Amino acid sequence: MARALLLHPYGATVRASSSTAKSYDGVPEVKLSDPTRNYRVLVLGGTGRVGGSTATALSKLCPKLRIVVGGRNREKGEAMVAKLGENSEFAQVDINDAKMLETSLRDVDLVVHAAGPFQQAPRCTVLEAAIKTKTAYLDVCDDTSYAFRAKSLEAEAVAANIPAITTAGIYPGVSNVMAAEMVTAARSEDKGKPEKLRFSYYTAGTGGAGPTILATSFLLLGEEVIAYKQGEKVKLRPYSGMINVDFGKGIRKRDVYLLNLPEVRSTHEVLEVPTVSARFGTAPFFWNWGMEIMTKVLSPEVLRDRTKVQQMVELFDPVVRAMDGFSGERVSMRVDLECSDGRSTVGIYSHKKLSSRWCFNRRFCSSNA
Repeated sequence: MARALLLHPYGATVRASSSTAKSYDGVPEVKLSDPTRNYRVLVLGGTGRVGGSTATALSKLCPKLRIVVGGRNREKGEAMVAKLGENSEFAQVDINDAKMLETSLRDVDLVVHAAGPFQQAPRCTVLEAAIKTKTAYLDVCDDTSYAFRAKSLEAEAVAANIPAITTAGIYPGVSNVMAAEMVTAARSEDKGKPEKLRFSYYTAGTGGAGPTILATSFLLLGEEVIAYKQGEKVKLRPYSGMINVDFGKGIRKRDVYLLNLPEVRSTHEVLEVPTVSARFGTAPFFWNWGMEIMTKVLSPEVLRDRTKVQQMVELFDPVVRAMDGFSGERVSMRVDLECSDGRSTVGIYSHKKLSSRWCFNRRFCSSNA
């Protein structure tokens, strides 16, 4: 089975695209490098909101691609397959079962790991299975420990001759690209060194991600926040350090709070920015108060326990879903970069409804503030 795959920025497996082809939300339909091949992509977590949206986007971008929806719930999987059409199938997969994983990966060209949450996962089981079966790998990880554990397997992935990409979701994936572009532009102008970078995120309710982001948020409340100040690592309390950030048209000013996110470490180490932090906020505003109270009332041990967190998610999920109907699904990311000469640059990505569309409104602006 050929493994020479090129990953399109939107997540599809491609070699080239036609300017005259049909398009999905303005993106040309993807043409496979070898139309005679039966390319297959396994989407783990394909019955969830993130994985399901990924499978849907892939099937529309590349109708000839075989989509394998991977999950534990057969009923939900078959419902997703019915939605995707004849070029799809369901595979029952437990990502904690190594043998089942390897069996599922042996006849696919690419595995997309969207079965979160990634927080407190003891191993990178899907990546390990991908390396063992020589299958191309992509995940939407948003956890610092998992991301850097995955990066530690680089030598094994290279030896297996497979592409393996981690943290390729909306954030830290897109936000890291924003930060890299802004830092590179600042250095190319040679008018001052990048000194301080701040990530700010906002989601209305769950932002269209469903219970996964709820579990992720609860688990992150149990993690000590790592930030960097003038080159030194500092440890801070989760959901502290509130600041008010303007996300622009449609969202405006929102309160955001410190969380332990992987882009902080990667920006500091790879882009060599000495001061870096990341914050997150949600709506309605009282959810922020609830998150802050949880860090004070519940012990870190409870908040790091995936079983207990899942029980809390099941308790809160109906209420959160009901409130999502009022708050909407808006998502926004803002990156602030300050340079040594006093210049500052702001980058903003915003989206009205991630669960149905994935084309972003993009805005960059600079000032001498």
